[in-house]
Amino acid sequence: MAESDWDTVTVLRKKGPTAAQAKSKQAVTTAQRRGEEVETTKKWSAGQNKQHLVTKNTAKLDRETEELHHDRVTLEVGKVIQQGRQDKGMTQKDLATKVNEKPQVIADYECGRAIPNNQVMGKIERAIGLKLRGKDIGLPLEAKPKKK
Repeated sequence: MAESDWDTVTVLRKKGPTAAQAKSKQAVTTAQRRGEEVETTKKWSAGQNKQHLVTKNTAKLDRETEELHHDRVTLEVGKVIQQGRQDKGMTQKDLATKVNEKPQVIADYECGRAIPNNQVMGKIERAIGLKLRGKDIGLPLEAKPKKK
């Protein structure tokens, strides 16, 4: 029964330094002196509210002289849509319902704010019966013979 002595204490393992102690400058230098492998990584803007910083890429984009933007529908096309819609006696909402789009989409096309989408343009062309794409903008849409 010598193994069950209550006066002796057995230490199974010693706790290492806490996370804060291990990250301190002193702990890093002592580990380097001992020749232990030390990995240090710098976290980018850690613990700071720097989400809206001007980075190198942002500054580079600001210096860029080339205009990078999406082409919009021309005002000519917008006027043709508006004229064709009014000739058929439709409101923007009526035209939107007919082409299965929101009224705001029709308003954007008429004002020249919309980015042209060929599917939407095709639906509007068929609804008002006028060409909106190509060279013949504003001319009546010819009915194409169906292929057999």
